[in-house]
Amino acid sequence: MSITAALIVYAVTWFMVFYIVLPIRFQSQQDSGAVVPGTPKSAPSSENVKKKALITTGVTFVLWVGMVWFITSGIVTVRDLDFRGTLGPAPVEQETE
Repeated sequence: MSITAALIVYAVTWFMVFYIVLPIRFQSQQDSGAVVPGTPKSAPSSENVKKKALITTGVTFVLWVGMVWFITSGIVTVRDLDFRGTLGPAPVEQETE
């Protein structure tokens, strides 16, 4: 896995985890009973995006390490996912003496 591929996997995973973490413990202004004039009732009542971003970074790092290990370990290869046989036969490894 190249450095670029690893960074792309990290970025995609970070955003996926961030979108999962954002609604956790969300409290709208309507729920808290203090709606600021000029804002919608569904706007968040407190700013905790930095905390959620830090949580996301930690969770993503753990997931990313697992994904990089799984990809680079060779447990599953592209040929294992070739159900239609479009890659052709696997190359035969020759024994060296």
